[in-house]
Amino acid sequence: MSELDSPAPQHFDDLLHAQRVWDTELPAFDPESAPSAPLPLFRAWFASVVAAGQTEPHAMSLATVDAEGLPDVRTLLLHGADERGFHFATHATSAKGHQLAAHPHAALGFYWPAQGRQVRVRGPVVRCTPAESHADLHARSTGALAAALTGAQSEVVGSVAELHRTADAAWERATAEPDAEAPTWTRYVVEPAEVEFFQGDARRRHIRLRYRRAGDGDGDGNGNGDGAQDVRWTRELLWP
Repeated sequence: MSELDSPAPQHFDDLLHAQRVWDTELPAFDPESAPSAPLPLFRAWFASVVAAGQTEPHAMSLATVDAEGLPDVRTLLLHGADERGFHFATHATSAKGHQLAAHPHAALGFYWPAQGRQVRVRGPVVRCTPAESHADLHARSTGALAAALTGAQSEVVGSVAELHRTADAAWERATAEPDAEAPTWTRYVVEPAEVEFFQGDARRRHIRLRYRRAGDGDGDGNGNGDGAQDVRWTRELLWP
């Protein structure tokens, strides 16, 4: 049977229900020991899942809403996580670019099954400067530049042959012109209003710790040395 042959409903149900999660020892997580802000914990969890062998730990789901207010979601890569927020990039002319222009709020979801962990982020989205977007594009691989140079993300393509021709031409240009511009390529930042950390437990005693942005203070303890306002966070333990 080829992968295109649809299994019978009963066979699909049997296949689905036979799947298991977290068939490995999961790490402990004590929310009482969590830091006062989410960024250090996110970075620590990211390093931990990388060490655990998690495949593509920087892959995340990005949820937006369209012009009718209907939800949309896709998977893309995290480009950075710092005091500003969680960074990603795409074409401003893509579907998600148009959606963010109209409704500049988004949600992110990370799932790291190697350790039974999830991270959810919600907040407003801002565009980075053209210089930051240019630097983002040219810090990536030749293939990433080639993909950006096609410049037709989310548009209808006539055939696979057309897709291949355009992609091959873009790859050749990216190889010959590593500093080529992709004018619509844009880096974005989700400024977190909420960040939730989920640690799975085999006995379903999952730990959910949510950080909610409470406001900005006047101290200088933000760790970036620029004297900007501190961000204050409240922490809440949630029922799973």
